[in-house]
Amino acid sequence: MILGRVTGTVVSTVQHEFYQGRKQLIVRALLPDGSFDGDKYVIAVDQVGAGVGQTVLVKDEGNSARQLLDLDKNAPVRSVIIGIVDAVEES
Repeated sequence: MILGRVTGTVVSTVQHEFYQGRKQLIVRALLPDGSFDGDKYVIAVDQVGAGVGQTVLVKDEGNSARQLLDLDKNAPVRSVIIGIVDAVEES
């Protein structure tokens, strides 16, 4: 899983039918202290109504993402936003 911040949206007029009606967001990876983890990012399907600027939890593994979305094993998806994070605490 990836802790990240939504930094933008993806808009395309021509796309695979799977993405019709699904919001895609650009998520940059974060360190637990809230700073960006280099230039690491993913484009993830939003399942929770996240928006730009929010901290989110992303499942970034194709098979698990397809299972979460209850999709065929050949669906073209790798990353899914599965939660909006309210706070991060390190022990």
